This record gives sequence, C-alpha cells and structure tokens, in this order.
Amino acid sequence: MSPDLSTTFTDIRFENPFLLSSAPPTESESNILRAFEAGWGGVVTKTIGLHPVVNVAGPKTKFLRAHAGGPLSMNKGRDGVLHSSWNWELISDKPLDWWVPRLGRIKKAFPNRALIVSIMAGSGSDKELANWQALARACQEQGADGLELNLSCPHMDREDMGSNIGKDQKLCSRVTQVVKEVARVPVWAKLTPSTTDIVMEAGAVFAGGGDAVVSSNTYPSLPLIDADTLEFEMNVDGLVSPGGLGGPAILPQSLAKMAQMTRAFPEKAFSGIGGISEFSHALNYFLLGCGTVQVCTAAMLDHAVGPAVIKGLLQGMTAFLEKNAHRGWKGLGDFRGLRRDRVVSHSQIRRPEDSGYHGGYEAYEGYAKPAEKR
Repeated sequence: MSPDLSTTFTDIRFENPFLLSSAPPTESESNILRAFEAGWGGVVTKTIGLHPVVNVAGPKTKFLRAHAGGPLSMNKGRDGVLHSSWNWELISDKPLDWWVPRLGRIKKAFPNRALIVSIMAGSGSDKELANWQALARACQEQGADGLELNLSCPHMDREDMGSNIGKDQKLCSRVTQVVKEVARVPVWAKLTPSTTDIVMEAGAVFAGGGDAVVSSNTYPSLPLIDADTLEFEMNVDGLVSPGGLGGPAILPQSLAKMAQMTRAFPEKAFSGIGGISEFSHALNYFLLGCGTVQVCTAAMLDHAVGPAVIKGLLQGMTAFLEKNAHRGWKGLGDFRGLRRDRVVSHSQIRRPEDSGYHGGYEAYEGYAKPAEKR
C-alpha cells in the first residue's frame, strides 16, 4: 500500500501538505489552475486588497547567485548557485472585483483542492478594519477554503498595514478577531520575521481566535551595490528601498523563528515558509511541528508554478515514508514535531564535565554556599 500523503490542517483536507505561497506564482487564475494540475495540495492566492496598488517601474523580483571565483550578484548571469530571491513587489494590483469571479471558477474546476485566499487591509480606523471583513466575506462566498491574513508584507509605507501590523501584538490580535467575527472558514495569519520576539505576535494571533500562524514572510534587506558602477543592482532611477529576501538563504533563519513558536505553542497549527525546494528542506519544518509548508522561490524558477518542484516533494515524502515504514509511520502525523523538543536554550547544551559554567550566573547566591557533593 502506498503511503498516504494527505493531511488535515485547521479542519481543511489537503491531498498533500505542500502549498504554493502567496506570491507571483499565484497572481493569476491561469497560474493557480496550472499549479493544481501540477499536483500542489493547496494554493494561497496573491494578496488581495481594497486599496489602489501600483508597483515600481522596472523589475520587481530578481535572484541573487554565487558565482565561482566571482561576486555574489543578481546581474552576473544564471550559471551561479542560487543564494536567494529579492523582491519589492506589492500585493496584487488587481481589484477585488477582478478576483471574485476567478476564485469561483477555480473552485469549480478543482473542488477537492484547497484554495486559501490571502487578504490585506489597514488597521488605523473602524473603516479600515471593516475592509478586512468585506474582503473575508467576498472571498469565502466564492468558495475559499480558508483565509490568510497578510500581517507581514515588508514593503508597505503605511504604518497601519503589512508588517507594521505584524510587529504590533494588539493589532495582530485585533485584526484576527475582526476577521473571525465574520469568517465561516479557518483563518491563518502570516507573520513577519522582522520583530523582536515572534512568539509574542503568534500568541496575539491565537488570542484573537486565529486558527494557524504562517511564518516567515521575506526578510527586510537591500540589494547589493555593484562594485564597478557603484549602483544598487536593482533600482529605479538610482533609488532603492528595502525589499524582501527569500529563497535558500533564509531557510535556517526561518526554521529558528518556527522553532520558537512551535515550542511555545505545541498544540497550535503552523504552516512553514522559507527556503524550501526539496523534501529534505520541508522535513525540517515538519519535524519542528508544522502541519503544512509553502513554497515560492523554487517554484518561480520552475515554469512559474513549480511542476518539477512539487513532483520532487511528493516523491521525496513517499520515499521517506516507505523508508520509515518499519517505524509504523504511515503519514505526516506520525513524525510531525518529532524534533521540536531538541531545540533548547544555550545554557542547556552540555559542557565539559569539569566546566564551572552555570548559564552565565554565579555558582551560588545568598548567604550559604551549597553543600559539597560527596
């Protein structure tokens, strides 16, 4: 009998735990249909909003590669080893009215695939908070299986949007609560890694009634400066603003953020993002406690929606379960979270037996020295 790759996450059934994340691969109806045809278990749409969106002139995304004997660069050819992706793309520039009929058609075409709709609005007034509800209602009426709240876009100038919400515990909780008031489907919140303690924001999302936390969005960063031209490798009229770093470079950082949250909330649901291109990468997130994972950069470089990537992920998970069949493992639930408890504070890592290290503190405090060991 073949291993069962299906999973149930926040009461949504997925044919497999591999999703395309909210990004350029999911910006159109045609791309999403091709993604489902390729075998992705779920898709999170490009973020939909109610405010006008206009992207920068020129390229919105580039890929940073390491070249043998040369520089780390976006502009030195495609023969190098992929290091990361860099983008300063905003949310969908298509209005809600454009998306609504397309969401309905996608669900009719693939009724058994999970369609998660990413939404974003402001938080600076009751009107802005009501916009979250308007978006939620419109999308779930078209058959969306779940909603993902974009609390993490790193490119928003507005103080009440994107990652500026994700850095504020009160706003994380409030926005989640507002959407949950009208949602008939599960609500996920996608958080920014650009925060002091992501556990606090995750806790705020769950306090607001959120069903899952998604992490991480891209890391705020700048493109490199070309040593010959002294210009940023990606710019418009010579100017640049911070954008988001994704891809292989952020895998270890994203895992660290995820481990913090899954250890703090072991019974809660998490979807992992960051640097996944093969099953061994996804396995890290599963072993730390994630119930699904999401992919972007690798898919962008594979015919936009990653047909070869999802094929490799499915083959990798099947082989992994077959290899571990002797353990009684039949699906994701049998090994999810298996290594979560191996992540500990630095002072818990073993020192040489004769070390006098006490976690950076004095060996004893108070008036009396501890009794000598015999």
